[in-house]
Amino acid sequence: MTTKQLKTNAAPRQTEHVHESVRVLIPRERIKKRIKQLAHEIRRDFGDQPLHLVGVLKGAVFFLADLARQIPGEVSFDFIAVSSYGDEMHSSGQVRLTRDLDSSIEGKIVIVVEDILDTGMTMHYLLSIFQQRKPLHLRVAALLDKPERRITAVQADYVGFRIPNEFVVGYGLDYAERYRNLLDVGILTIGKAEKRKRKGSKK
Repeated sequence: MTTKQLKTNAAPRQTEHVHESVRVLIPRERIKKRIKQLAHEIRRDFGDQPLHLVGVLKGAVFFLADLARQIPGEVSFDFIAVSSYGDEMHSSGQVRLTRDLDSSIEGKIVIVVEDILDTGMTMHYLLSIFQQRKPLHLRVAALLDKPERRITAVQADYVGFRIPNEFVVGYGLDYAERYRNLLDVGILTIGKAEKRKRKGSKK
């Protein structure tokens, strides 16, 4: 793990929010290399059969785009959206569907693409929905896996990185809709002043 600050495409800076700091956990070079490996594993498992990637919005957008470009052969994709986080750093524990798929997945090889597998509640909810729609195969690809937080028996078939129990941002992951555009994955730390300001705001 490196302690250098995450960088956007702009000039290096810590963050616009004085009580927040981000330090790199997984640099962009490692992310790129690991995604290429995952793409190879997925294509190896399914030969030259068509694959249908389903990205979980919004966090998985970058991961899905980079993964899809690395998988040779026929690849299609769709998106689904659920809500389990507000502006807080912890899941509410309640999952609801906010955007459904545009097309049927019946008879398709479906790879659910997720940014992070945390408690497993979101993925458990999604898999229960998808299984009812009769895909030929149903697999899960997660860029990040945080096993210490798991409260369901859900596991990913393809995992980019297993990470410690820290709140991470970047490469699609956010805090209150910020930091998604960072090119690396980093650990977000919020100072005491920010915490005091937010105290009592939990829903």
